Amino acid sequence: MKTQLRSSDDDERAMADLAEVSDWRSVWGPPGAGLDAIRALVSRVSAVTGWRPWAPGNIDPNRYTWGLVTPRETVMLVLPDAVLPESPRSGWSAYEIGAAEVADAEEGLDDHWPAQLALGRKHWGAPVFVGPGFDPRVPPEWRGRRRHLAVWLRPGAEFHLYATQPGPDDTQAGFGYSVYASEVA
Repeated sequence: MKTQLRSSDDDERAMADLAEVSDWRSVWGPPGAGLDAIRALVSRVSAVTGWRPWAPGNIDPNRYTWGLVTPRETVMLVLPDAVLPESPRSGWSAYEIGAAEVADAEEGLDDHWPAQLALGRKHWGAPVFVGPGFDPRVPPEWRGRRRHLAVWLRPGAEFHLYATQPGPDDTQAGFGYSVYASEVA
């Protein structure tokens, strides 16, 4: 297993960018592919957030997602019902995890989870849920895929901060966060 520990600067910027969107209800829209759907997605998100498209005028009509760049230069992958920050250079991660090294990777995630959670709290306040990824309150589609999970609610959105669960099919482990459309909040 190989590990790396990098500065949290990318996460700091991305989490601050996400925190600045006070109401996510206007961000989300109907799913759809094609040029018109992507233009509508980019226009809607840009109007609400001030983020700019990373490749204006160069839209692939077969796409249903698009990248936008924040004032802090964070690239956000935007879907009709989710936003995924691209900040792969922050925090602790492990890769090339062998079957006999899963416990070591889990230990690394457990050791670094408090710092990740503190960073989330710094930008988003107190979470409404913090627990293990196998908790029965975690929806079945997420259960077991996350080692740790914290959830924050905002108008129209759920913020998820998580540690991935390494295993036989996952030879990488680390931390991530995403924003999902929500009827709650």
